[in-house]
Formats: sequence, C-alpha cells, structure tokens
Amino acid sequence: MTQTPNTPFHGFGLGLRAQHYPDFLDSAVPVDFVEVISENFMIDGGRPVDVLERVRARHPVALHGVSMSIGSADGLDRDHLDRLKALVDRIEPLFVSDHLCWTRIDGFNSHDLLPLPYTREALDVVCTNISRAQDRLGRTMLIENPSSYIRFDGDATEWQFMAEMCARTGCDLLLDVNNIHVSATNHGFDAMEYLRGVPADRVRQIHLAGHSQGRTLLIDTHDTPVPASVWALYDAALALVGPVATMIERDDAIPPLTDLLAELDCARRIAAARDRMAA
Repeated sequence: MTQTPNTPFHGFGLGLRAQHYPDFLDSAVPVDFVEVISENFMIDGGRPVDVLERVRARHPVALHGVSMSIGSADGLDRDHLDRLKALVDRIEPLFVSDHLCWTRIDGFNSHDLLPLPYTREALDVVCTNISRAQDRLGRTMLIENPSSYIRFDGDATEWQFMAEMCARTGCDLLLDVNNIHVSATNHGFDAMEYLRGVPADRVRQIHLAGHSQGRTLLIDTHDTPVPASVWALYDAALALVGPVATMIERDDAIPPLTDLLAELDCARRIAAARDRMAA
C-alpha cells in the first residue's frame, strides 16, 4: 500500500487530557496542535471520540500510541491495528506515533513500555512490525525513543539502532528529549552523542516532559514541569534537527492549563532564539 508521508509541521502543542476538555471545547486555546493517547479512543467505553472530533475541528490532532508493541516477536495484534486504522480514518491525524519498545507477549499486555536489546535479531523484528503497521495504516509512522532503566548487551547503540530502523522502513522519529536525558543519566552515555547520531532529517516531532529522582535512577514520570536540563537539551536538539513540532507532555499531577501554556511559551522562545541564530 502507498504510504502518505508526514508533511513538515513546526507548531507547538499540548497533550489533550480530560481535565482540560472544557477549555478546548469552550474557548480558543493558543496551541497549534494537540496529542492524544490513541488507545483511549480505540476501546469500547473509552474516551468519547465525538469530543476528539470537536477538538479536531479546531486543531490538528496527533495520535500517540502506547500499546502497538513494535518490538514484539509475536508480531502485531491485528485487532489493535484495525481499531487504530479506523480511528486514523475518522480523525485524519497530523501524526501517528508509537514507541520503540515491546508491551505484549503471548496475548498478555503488560501496559508498560519495556526495553529492547539492540541486536540484529531485534532490528529485524522491529522493522517487520513497523512495515506491517505502515502498510495497514497507509501512512508513515513516527517512532519514539524510550526511557530505560536497564541495558542489554547488543550490536548497536540506541541511536544507531534507530538510524538503521529509519533507513530500512522509511519511518520518521518522535524525539523525546526528556527520555534521552533520563536514559543518558541512568546509563552514563553522552546525550549529545545520541543527538548527533540520530538521523536529523527523520525527526518530525519532539516531546518535552519532566521526570523524578528515584533511589538510584531518574524515572520518566511526566508529573513535573520540564526541568532546566531538558530545556538545555531541547535547545541543542533544535540546533541539529531544525524547527519541528514540539509538545509538552504531562500525564500525572496535571496542573491548570495556564501552567502548561506557560511552559509551551518557553519552548516557543527557545525555538525562536534558535531560528534567529540560524538566520
């Protein structure tokens, strides 16, 4: 099947959460797009799709998945893919994305983004699954880099693995800057080496979020404002990938919308300053 490529988009957006539905339905919110968790609108009794359609009438919508299980050796779940296809056809989203991870084995869904070994065998599995998903959806997907707390022996670094994944499948990237910072801190690699190793021309979207300090590791909790360390890495990322869609993620301890919009203004200021430097 012919895949629709992702059109370059340089706007600034927020994750659409239920607490803020009234704001988005009843007033003009100064964002360029919103992102939702795909699975929330794919299940019986899930979030009402009519709300999403009403928001879609005002803003482009990105669909961000958490359960495709791209790294699953069992392959993709056909029912999940069919439901996602139906949602894509109904919403006509800006982007469709999911994570470089696995969540499912033998029909059991862990509901967690589990890490992969970056081996040739895993690369074959990932590329087969991405190609199948893109063929079914009829469009190029964005794949997000994960945060991780353990490392496996492998044949490549995460950024080398992702570069080869893009080359083989034609997929694009959703670059989560917070996840890079969390994993770099936890595993002791250089975040700038990671950024330099990512295929910059495949990055279509950036996620920004906060994290928490665990006993010995940073934890990707998405329940705090974006910290200075992540803002600095965002600026460095823009210098390499150029202007791309940027979004603030907040999944817990969700503040008033005005607080998130203030964070989004920080992203706008950093991006504007980087544009002036490049001019």
